[in-house]
Amino acid sequence: MRQILIFAAALLVFGGVAARIFDQKLAQPPVQAAVAQSDDQPRQSATSGRSLTLESGRDGHFPVEARIEGRRVDFIVDTGASLVIFRESDAAQAGFRPMRSDYTATVSTANGKIKAAPFKLDRIEVGGITIYDVPALVLPDDALGNNLLGMSFLSRLKRYEVANGRMVLEQ
Repeated sequence: MRQILIFAAALLVFGGVAARIFDQKLAQPPVQAAVAQSDDQPRQSATSGRSLTLESGRDGHFPVEARIEGRRVDFIVDTGASLVIFRESDAAQAGFRPMRSDYTATVSTANGKIKAAPFKLDRIEVGGITIYDVPALVLPDDALGNNLLGMSFLSRLKRYEVANGRMVLEQ
């Protein structure tokens, strides 16, 4: 009986130590190599599986290229935008052409209130990240300078983080 108790105690200690080591290994992020770039080359975004690192532009914004319905569309990542927002002309190039009667939502912008056309994107692909069924809006071109990749996309990520002129998106 005594041998069984000693064996059980040893097994418990071993299991606890193994679990602690395993947890520490999972908590440590993999080391990624840094790539040096000269200042005269444009900064590129780095993609790693389902993670994307964006470099801020000179204006401090984070431009990103996305694929909508297989078409390339440029966006600015905007944590202050509730939804993904398209300029009318860019929405049309991606195959979304709302009629005037579709402009049923009222949106408050820095320039005041404006009518917008709500719709749902089947998917948005950004780097190695794909998000499905994304709520979006179309605004008239004169109300918006850039397409905005807003929270209806960002909130569906595992994480997004901004530090030192870089933004990391991770699915």
